[in-house]
Amino acid sequence: MRTALSVVFSILIIALVICQVFARRSKKPIGRAVAFLLAGMATPVLGNLIIITASNQLIATIGYYVYFLGMDTAVYSIWFFMHDYCDMGKPKRVYNTLILVFFAVDLIHYILNPFLHLSFVTEQIMVENRAYYRLVPYLGQAYHRVFCYGLFFAILIVFIVKTVKASRVYSEKYWVMLFSMICTGAVETYYIFSRQPLDVSMIGFGMFGLLVYFFALHYRPLKLLDRMLAGMASEMPEALFFFDRSGRCIWSNDPGRKLIGVSNENYDDVKDDLRFLFGDIDFDSSGWVKRITLGTGEDTQYTYLAMRSVVDDKGKVTGSYLSVRDITEEQREMKREMYRATHDSLTGLYTKEYLFENISRKLENDSKTDYMIGYIEIANYKVINDVFGRKFGEYTIKHIADFISKNAGENTLYGRLSGEAFGLLIDKADFNEEMLEERLERFTIRDDNLEHRILIHFGIYDIDPESEKDIPLFFDSARLATMMIKDTYQKHIVYYDDKLRNEIIHNQLISNQLKDAIAERQIRPYLQPIVDSRGMLAGAEALVRWIHPDEGFMNPGDFIPVFEHNGLIAEVDRYMWRCACEILSEWKKKEIGSFISVNISPKDFYYMDVVSELKGLVEEFGIDPVKLRIEITETAMMTDSVDILKLVSGLREYGFIVEMDDFGSGYSSLNLLKDMDIDVIKIDMQFLRDSERNMKAGTIIKSIINMSEELGIDTLTEGVETAKQFEKLYAMGCKLYQGYYFSKPVPVEDFEKQWFD
Repeated sequence: MRTALSVVFSILIIALVICQVFARRSKKPIGRAVAFLLAGMATPVLGNLIIITASNQLIATIGYYVYFLGMDTAVYSIWFFMHDYCDMGKPKRVYNTLILVFFAVDLIHYILNPFLHLSFVTEQIMVENRAYYRLVPYLGQAYHRVFCYGLFFAILIVFIVKTVKASRVYSEKYWVMLFSMICTGAVETYYIFSRQPLDVSMIGFGMFGLLVYFFALHYRPLKLLDRMLAGMASEMPEALFFFDRSGRCIWSNDPGRKLIGVSNENYDDVKDDLRFLFGDIDFDSSGWVKRITLGTGEDTQYTYLAMRSVVDDKGKVTGSYLSVRDITEEQREMKREMYRATHDSLTGLYTKEYLFENISRKLENDSKTDYMIGYIEIANYKVINDVFGRKFGEYTIKHIADFISKNAGENTLYGRLSGEAFGLLIDKADFNEEMLEERLERFTIRDDNLEHRILIHFGIYDIDPESEKDIPLFFDSARLATMMIKDTYQKHIVYYDDKLRNEIIHNQLISNQLKDAIAERQIRPYLQPIVDSRGMLAGAEALVRWIHPDEGFMNPGDFIPVFEHNGLIAEVDRYMWRCACEILSEWKKKEIGSFISVNISPKDFYYMDVVSELKGLVEEFGIDPVKLRIEITETAMMTDSVDILKLVSGLREYGFIVEMDDFGSGYSSLNLLKDMDIDVIKIDMQFLRDSERNMKAGTIIKSIINMSEELGIDTLTEGVETAKQFEKLYAMGCKLYQGYYFSKPVPVEDFEKQWFD
């Protein structure tokens, strides 16, 4: 018996050492804990091997020391392994420290045992006719057993709790370990209390270590996997049907049973039911997929079918399964994503890129139809947003998109190009310019019972069938055409042609030259005198003129509208203000007290802080602000996008004289006088022309002059061309006059010679 146990123990020790080497090399996180446990299990087995093979008492005693200290190491290694295996994380520091303290006490009394005999001694007995040295335990040995059994029972409790609480698919992981530890502990307990000389429980220790190595590092829980896979298959949203090698349906998950109406797991008619639902299905082959569409319109259902083979670990086919997945929502979401990618979110029209793509495709496939490009733009859209708010701006965009959709021909493509612009490909046969112009002329939007007139510009580029199909260039040309429409309500549709092209090129050319023209003083102020009722000079108006090096004297009507349209007028005005301040500075030195009035364009308010600019100039040149009069057109004062009342108030408080230019050209003149403090009214020259043949016009002028006088506002009439007009205005009580009767606008040098020399 002793010889047989020696052989078994030796084999177990060798096996444990080999497994320990492999465990240390394992890449699994638990490998380190397994290696430690294997070393812990090998140590008490080694101690018992020494004990049963010992030929003298000293060697046997050494064997007992190895055995007892090995038991301490064994239970501690199980404690350490438990935390990893049971997913408990690292041992808590306080518990770990406490265990190590108990372990240290056990170690100390074993070290002192040879001198004090606190733990044990050995006595000789005969076993199988050979001397065997049996343990005689003392008090210290009782401490050792309490420590080992206490920690061992704590570990058992943890495994019992884990086994009970774990789901059925995971319980296998714990009960195998729990059963092995209980069996090993029971045999060890029997050995201790029966005082059997040979400890066969060490076989349990070795086997437990090998079981741990196998289950922790190599065991694949097939039962667990089977249950997990079965659970997954049951919970999957698609319908699954499994067939054996003969093609007979043997199982289906809940979605599959609901799909074909099977409730009692009778799968005999599964194939017929599936063919009834989805048509011809090939159950004899696998590796195929099929998409089936049922129904139309909003009720369309999309189904994805896939037939796969099932093979065993040797690669042999054991059956097959059919998956039936409802992909209706996926297809709908895909269509929604495609729609969002190709359609504008606000209007539902094509996006710019998708419109260009469709136009290119249509022009390529349809060479017989005559097409033209349309570019629609909302004039002054920024003003609409500023005045009425972003919500109304978006409402306007949607309203125009609906207008385009309702009026587009069957063969028309259209989309949204940018914030306020739309693009169209129009079949010439569907285009009725007269009718469209009429609709654009009275285009209004109703909001909260109020009607708002919206100005729309429509540029058209006629596509040459022989030209290269450059879609962006077509739209750029149509857009350029709209730039030539002035901000009026008389014309909405304009065609791009050679004349327009040349005009655009010329406008672009002079726009590019503006910076140099200012730097080289090609652009300069001309002064037109303003006189009082005695005909004496009161001041002058600074008017911009351009003496071009190639084109000579340029009519202001040739470049001012261009700069008004593209915003460069702000640069021109800023320069003219500076020139006026330079002239006033020189006049101040010569003690000339006349004023100069300068114009402010409505666009200036968008590109600069007008008040700050003017204040800065008069401070820079050291002139009295009352000498620099500010002319603001009635149109600018009606622009609610800037707080004109606040600006005018700021200018007047600083000392500027503010004049309302072109009074009477709009429809809110009297309303403006009620709300706004101004110093001078410039009566529109058109009134003066009409007054000679229209008594009503003359009466209105006289009324304006009288009303202004009562309001404490001076009047200045521009456009005085004859002595008769001057005399008539004088009789009406007008204070200031301006016009060709006194002088046309002239260079500064000529003005000064005429009036100051």
